[in-house]
Amino acid sequence: MFQLESRIGEWLEKSGYRKDFVAKKLNIGVRQLDKYIKGDSFPSVPRLFMLAELLNCKADDLYRKKEPTRRE
Repeated sequence: MFQLESRIGEWLEKSGYRKDFVAKKLNIGVRQLDKYIKGDSFPSVPRLFMLAELLNCKADDLYRKKEPTRRE
């Protein structure tokens, strides 16, 4: 199984929107948005698509597959 790395923070920065504005549009709190940005939790699928539309990107732009770290 693989893990996902959030790119929401990058897209949020590109958009120029403030966190409180985005959180309000998604009907969540800023703390929950911070969890999405850090990858501590994930938005529901409908909310993921709302976020992508708001940030003018595709839903799959908001996450990328996290490469496993090698143990040597």
